[in-house]
Amino acid sequence: MQWILRSKLVVSIGFGCSCRPGCIMVEGIALPTQSIAVEKDATLPTTRRKQSFDDLVSLMKHHNANTRKDAILSFRELFELHPDIVESSMTILLGACVRLIGDEDAGVRKALLSFLCWLLPLVSKEDLIPHVPLLILFTTSAQTHIFPEIRIDAMRFLDLFLELVPESVVDGWIQGNPGHGKRVLEGYLGILSAGTKYGDTEGKSYNAFRAHSKLVVLKSLSAFLTHAVSRQLRPSNHATSNLDPAAVPLPTWFLSPSFRSARSFSAYERLFQSESVDCQLQLDAEHPRDDFICMLDFATGPLATAWSLNDLSGLSLARTEPLTHLNSNTSSLIHLARTLYSTLLASYLDCAPVVFSPSANPPEAELNLLTVTARIMRTLYGSILQDRFSLSLAEEETLCDEISTLLGYMTGYFPFRPARREIKVEHAFQDLNVIYCELTALLVLVSFRRPSGDILRKVRFPTSRSHASTSHVKHEGKLALQAGLVRTYVTRLLLGEDSSGAQISRPLIPTMYIALLPTIWALLNQPKESHTRSQGEVPTDTVLSAMLDHAIRTTSSSAVKALTVEFVARFFWCLETETDYCGHFDVRNTGEQKKFQEWILHLPRTLWEIGPHNLAASETVIRSLLRLLQRGSIMIKHEEIMGLQTRLTPFFMITHPVRGRLPGPFTKIPTSSLLIRRLAVDLVVTILSVSTRSEGEERENLMIAVGSAVSGTLEEGYWQQLVRATGLS
Repeated sequence: MQWILRSKLVVSIGFGCSCRPGCIMVEGIALPTQSIAVEKDATLPTTRRKQSFDDLVSLMKHHNANTRKDAILSFRELFELHPDIVESSMTILLGACVRLIGDEDAGVRKALLSFLCWLLPLVSKEDLIPHVPLLILFTTSAQTHIFPEIRIDAMRFLDLFLELVPESVVDGWIQGNPGHGKRVLEGYLGILSAGTKYGDTEGKSYNAFRAHSKLVVLKSLSAFLTHAVSRQLRPSNHATSNLDPAAVPLPTWFLSPSFRSARSFSAYERLFQSESVDCQLQLDAEHPRDDFICMLDFATGPLATAWSLNDLSGLSLARTEPLTHLNSNTSSLIHLARTLYSTLLASYLDCAPVVFSPSANPPEAELNLLTVTARIMRTLYGSILQDRFSLSLAEEETLCDEISTLLGYMTGYFPFRPARREIKVEHAFQDLNVIYCELTALLVLVSFRRPSGDILRKVRFPTSRSHASTSHVKHEGKLALQAGLVRTYVTRLLLGEDSSGAQISRPLIPTMYIALLPTIWALLNQPKESHTRSQGEVPTDTVLSAMLDHAIRTTSSSAVKALTVEFVARFFWCLETETDYCGHFDVRNTGEQKKFQEWILHLPRTLWEIGPHNLAASETVIRSLLRLLQRGSIMIKHEEIMGLQTRLTPFFMITHPVRGRLPGPFTKIPTSSLLIRRLAVDLVVTILSVSTRSEGEERENLMIAVGSAVSGTLEEGYWQQLVRATGLS
């Protein structure tokens, strides 16, 4: 008998075989890592089991699930031992990995997800992006797999890709745009049975499955929509500061209805933009004002007629930005919201009785499911109703009715409180409270954005005028009640009050503070005749007082501090001097002048404490003070000018009782941050220009401090020329 030894043989010797006793049955011998025909290169990177990269790639296709899983685990071992081969191996590696995204073995999928969560963050974004189409292709295929557990695991892979390369995942999610986002969105809707395709006229019936599985899908969908909508809403004129790319920009969309035109609102938005400065910039001896970084005409002080509007760079009305950013995509967003509405509402109604039970804290899955449902509603409806001009009256009414329906179910539980103290649950409930406030604010803003709404409704439904009028009055009454509840909650939240025995107060984080801004503005900008107050509700003026208290009380090291400074300066001081502002809120009639003045006098100390540690925050404080002084607010009187002179001096130079004069935080700002340094010089010149000449000592101390701080720097010549140009010398 001739025996041929092959690479894979398994020998089994059976005794007592039915055909012949003692016969040998040869099935094969398994030698996966050995070869008698080819000698291995000893220099190849291998694992501790002497498996090379090519060996592991071949094992990824093995019919045995445990072998595929071991191959994935071995890849991590190989790359940990030889990290230099990761970059060169990505194409072949990911080509093998993507085929396992829809693997029928749960252990293989789990091992692959864990491996990619470890590997992909190690790869630069530029190197990863070319592979995203392949990853998305196989993931969207897994989204439509026959087995539901594979579809659910596909959501987890999408979560990873959304975390690393969100723009590549959502690209093309709006119909007609190139990219894979549309396929991803269709996969979400298919799993939720909200529509077999993005584009069906109506969503299908709600397909309930386990809360945990539904949470995975909705949580992933929420992340997808957040990234997708933010890319559509991100305004070009609201770019984050170059000093801190991670800084959260302050939104202004909710102010747009309070301006007479998109042109004037765009100019107003640019007030606090960060502008770049040429490091070689020098003042023109003949026309010094043209190069003055931020000087505007002074409404007060002896030089009131010496400046023109062109002296403020970045405010040219010729560079008008569009007021809306979703004109071409609003219809797609509306259709998506309508498609998901029944599914989201059913999800909320299923979870609400358990989550808001007064006797016990809710299960984590149901609580998170309800929270993510509300978050999706906020993302979709908020992004649509932010657009002032793209909606028809019928569309707006439909969307508002859907939000009102959800709020109607939520109002009976608001403010949401857990049955007993538990940090994790309390934080989730606070997030729900903020979302409720945001949705209420949207309705309030829309309610006085279209004053002719009632007339148009009567024209459309001439045969049911009485019913329409009664329904409208009932709707307005519910909204007034909801606004009152929100007013009380927001006031207590800003004041840090613990109004319940089960809810703890926690410092506001930037995202939560920003989420509250439309609510604060909606409450303050309500017409006086709509200020109906029920028993236990705080008056509207208390919201303003609480907002100012919070702005003053927030520490300089807080991530929210810069946002509070810009919010107060932009929305309550600069609006005072805007000729095209037509809102109901008037800072001059609030009775909070003393608190406003306390706020402005605390800014120099904030600037001193921040110093060079947070350049973006320092720029915000300086720019806010500069704008307020330039625009001549009636709140800034002689006492505030004197106080600013005294309080700003230590920022440039400190006078120590023992050590004498010491350099202030200004000198520690990097010379590369030329804009901030020159803005600080502009601020001093502005203060000195609007003050009187008789204020000798404070004025002289500030000029000496600035002169000493800029001595020997690029700002020295700039300072000297400004002093001469403004007649301060």
